[in-house]
Amino acid sequence: MKSVQLAFNKQTILLPLDRILPTRLVGKSAAQTTKFQVILSSIRELGIIEPLAVHPENPKEPERTPYILLDGHLRLEALKQLGCTEAICLVATDDEGFTYNRQVNRVSAIQEHRMILAAINKGVSASRIAQVLNVNVDRIRERQHLLDGIAPEVVDLLKDKMVGNKVFSCLRKMKPIRQIEAAEMMISANRFTGPYAEMVLVATRPELLADPKKNKPNGEITPEDIARMEREMEKLHQDYLAVEDSIGDTMLTLVIAKGYISRLLRNSAITDYLDRHHRDLIEGLSAVMEAITTDARSPERE
Repeated sequence: MKSVQLAFNKQTILLPLDRILPTRLVGKSAAQTTKFQVILSSIRELGIIEPLAVHPENPKEPERTPYILLDGHLRLEALKQLGCTEAICLVATDDEGFTYNRQVNRVSAIQEHRMILAAINKGVSASRIAQVLNVNVDRIRERQHLLDGIAPEVVDLLKDKMVGNKVFSCLRKMKPIRQIEAAEMMISANRFTGPYAEMVLVATRPELLADPKKNKPNGEITPEDIARMEREMEKLHQDYLAVEDSIGDTMLTLVIAKGYISRLLRNSAITDYLDRHHRDLIEGLSAVMEAITTDARSPERE
């Protein structure tokens, strides 16, 4: 039996930033986002937690060759802004960034809640966590009590889903049995947003509400309204299944196109020319590749 080839070397390495070649530009708009500010604050307070993923441009001369950056463009930009000169890196055995990003699952709301609880139980204050994450301390306290009033079965169903915070406030207004039904409906429709949870709440019968008087939706909901919403939800589910049937071929095409464009942009002559004469084009290409990568990171696409 053949041995399985590792995707990364077992040991991390420390690389000078000037030997790391990004495969896309980080625009001014990206550097002003909340996500970037959180990364910047986290690195400032704690240093690099998740190493950059790189691949040597010339694997035969790893000690002298530049390294292609596969994942971690925002982290690299943050390191540069903080005046750092080196970064801890994982060396990939393949030069395809999409393959790496495809295996990454971002932290869900429930996982984040558990991480915050674990930190608080170890004696870390909510204000310290807020400072590291560059967020308001009220948000940390909100995440700390995220699952108050939520049925354990629902927590298990949604633990790896990218659920909006508003969903839990809607679920909290339902009795446990209805919470489970609502979670199963969201999974079936692959919809984990606040508006969808509100729609389920509105369609919930009074006897399934935690406090019918307090949580009664504004206005009277007639049986016809509920029937119409159920039809719309069924149609939405059918549309989702139709898209799911075709998304495999679409993603394959996008992966091939992304790999080709990534290799083009590694050519400094092409990048310099586009940067001088077609900056809007190169920014558009970078945005498209980032969108493909983001879709691949979704924990729903496993």
